Amino acid sequence: MAAPPSITFSFPIPHAIMKNSLSILSFILLLSPLFAMANTSFGAENIEGIKYDLFPEILKEEAVGRLNELGKVSDANGYLERTFQSPASIRAGNLLRAWMEDAGLKTWVDQMGNVHGRAEGINPSERTLLIGSHLDTVIDAGFFDGSLGIICAISALKALNSSGRLGKLRRPVEVIAFSDEEGVRFQSTFLGSAAIAGILPVSALQVHDKNGVTVQGALRASSIETTEENLLQLKYEPESVWGYVEVHIEQGPVLENVGLPLGSVKGIAGQTRLKVTVKGTQGHAGTVPMNMRQDPMVAAAELIVFLESLCKQPDYYLSYDGQCTSSTVESLAGSLVCTVGEISTWPSASNVIPGQVTFTVDVRAMDDSGREAIIYEFSNRLYHMCDRRSVFCNVERKHDANAVVCDPGLSTQLKSASYTALKRITGEDPGDVPVLMSGAGHDAMAISHLTKVGMLFVRCRGGISHSPAEHVLDDDVWAAGMAVLAFFETLL
Repeated sequence: MAAPPSITFSFPIPHAIMKNSLSILSFILLLSPLFAMANTSFGAENIEGIKYDLFPEILKEEAVGRLNELGKVSDANGYLERTFQSPASIRAGNLLRAWMEDAGLKTWVDQMGNVHGRAEGINPSERTLLIGSHLDTVIDAGFFDGSLGIICAISALKALNSSGRLGKLRRPVEVIAFSDEEGVRFQSTFLGSAAIAGILPVSALQVHDKNGVTVQGALRASSIETTEENLLQLKYEPESVWGYVEVHIEQGPVLENVGLPLGSVKGIAGQTRLKVTVKGTQGHAGTVPMNMRQDPMVAAAELIVFLESLCKQPDYYLSYDGQCTSSTVESLAGSLVCTVGEISTWPSASNVIPGQVTFTVDVRAMDDSGREAIIYEFSNRLYHMCDRRSVFCNVERKHDANAVVCDPGLSTQLKSASYTALKRITGEDPGDVPVLMSGAGHDAMAISHLTKVGMLFVRCRGGISHSPAEHVLDDDVWAAGMAVLAFFETLL
């Protein structure tokens, strides 16, 4: 981008003032705000011809640097892994807290490990705008999933603070870095945001990981003593919250295909996670005849292949009745996705017929009734297949989240803020900002039980996410931060 033109202010000085040196000094002091304005770093013009500081040093250079720094905070060597209350998670939280304080925010960590940073504004008793995302990651993650939303919020507030406007916000703004969204460690997503929304059952404290450590134990190891009583006290009161905004990478290819860095989100697909256990008869690989085996591995393989067929052609398998209508089946056509992401056997040895196989199933769709129809059909066929193979099968529902419709008002504001940001940066009309659906789950799903929600998607290369190949252009990080800043400016 070309450097902005210099600006010169010319004012005729009255002859009477020229005769008096004290008057000259007074006159200079009177004009000092204009001289300061003349030396400000301006960016591109907006529609009205007004020039704005684009804060590239905060919203771009520093934000990108912080994303890279945060991406190196990992529990693993050679790849990024940061799960609920792990040592790397604690280090990341401390880093985010320091950056929040650098932006002028008051900070604290709550009883579920969420990191908060708050700007009170001119009226601390007003309903609060919440904004944020998650600080945990999947295994072998990219640098942007979750982290981008936190860093953009902090950077935009820092830009306000650096220009003396942070204290002029008409309502409080609170950034939250949620401790767990991915659910990797405890197979229970939204631990952090669900606690804030008041929908996390106290029984979640006793859920344990693969090493037998409970959620409560993991918090205690981080010097956070969480009881059933203070867990319930984490819930925010709905009347104290104005809304929630989340910036997130798209995790899909749409924005890249249309050639724009930002898009407003109109809704989030519902999702269900299942744990399927298949038990057979353990035996020697060389001595048990094929026609006498009760092999859970091949039964699991058949179930997984059936799931793929069901989700590719739901109209072929689902029957129309009072629970499943033609419109329900049609709604699945563009949004239904099913994934088996984890499988394990016991014992795991090349010369042993396993005695047990477990695998996970992730089902997502925009239509909640359609998603339930898929789960019902899969479970029904599963028991028939297991009976035919003389193995025992069990299905556990580990997580359920209904589809969420984003608040139309917030969505419109975020769309407008995106347009403003892109026009300020480029100096050109960016055209219509696209509106998208989200197939991925986000903390906004949990927070929707507390308040209205809005989301802003940011373009990512190839639509790739949950992978070290995940990438967001530096200029797109800038655009996202500028959009958040433009949104905050509507609260001034």
